[in-house]
Amino acid sequence: MPEKCALVAIIGRPNVGKSTLMNHLLGQKLSITSRKPQTTRQQILGVRTEGSVQLVFIDTPGLHSGQPKAMNRLMNKAALSALRDVDVTLLLCDRMRWTEEDELALVAASKQGASVALVINKVDLLTDREALLPFAASLSDQCAFDAVLPISALRQQGLSELIRYVEGKAPTSPHLFPEDHITDKSQRFFAGELVREKIIRQLGDELPYSTAVEVESFSENSKGVLHIGVLVLVERAGQKKILIGESGGRIKTIGTAARKDMERMFGQKVMLKLWVKVKAGWSDDVRALKTLGLDPQGDR
Repeated sequence: MPEKCALVAIIGRPNVGKSTLMNHLLGQKLSITSRKPQTTRQQILGVRTEGSVQLVFIDTPGLHSGQPKAMNRLMNKAALSALRDVDVTLLLCDRMRWTEEDELALVAASKQGASVALVINKVDLLTDREALLPFAASLSDQCAFDAVLPISALRQQGLSELIRYVEGKAPTSPHLFPEDHITDKSQRFFAGELVREKIIRQLGDELPYSTAVEVESFSENSKGVLHIGVLVLVERAGQKKILIGESGGRIKTIGTAARKDMERMFGQKVMLKLWVKVKAGWSDDVRALKTLGLDPQGDR
């Protein structure tokens, strides 16, 4: 059979389940997740290859408004740039809750030429599923949806139908990646993301968006052990104290959890070292953000 390949953007406002959806579509964890909005800061590319059909999903930062920092502008830019040259856009929303930020995603989806499917997530929590079609119809004046797909990403409901829909949109084209590839990101990138996930989950209420990570060293010794050094940036001395915790207990807990996930992901022993540094204003410094990889024009 001729090869088919589709580029598929997953967009939506923060915290609607984009990363959870992509992880379940791939059958493994690539994007970090938490209950906090804006956990995803960059495009994350995930590859699913089944026989002659390859689907390349692009998980994106949530589109958000009213936050003027450079980091927020770059996150929105990263999300919107994912819509270029895709074959399918999956516009994800949380049940029938609709906000100004959902509207941003809808307008962005309506302006590009790809097929757009409205994917209604968390339908397992709905009491009246009959209301889904009128809800979708109320939005169709702004965007001509090619399909309306009710799902529960967390419960893995409706995902087979979503895959069949996307496969049906895949044009005849050579595969972009070898069959055994699942992403274009490096182990070094995922090491940093796993540390950041543990920080968000541990300290999401105290330091929701005030931390960034930079992998400063990543090497394998002769015994096959990965030695990874990660710098954690915060904006104020008080945040550093919170992150380190009493007698270093909080940063140790974060490091242990991240190391265990790295060992599962990389399939080898990891020695992880974390240290914390105060860098005032990093989240509003474009040069610093690009150094940290938060640049939609840079390498995915």
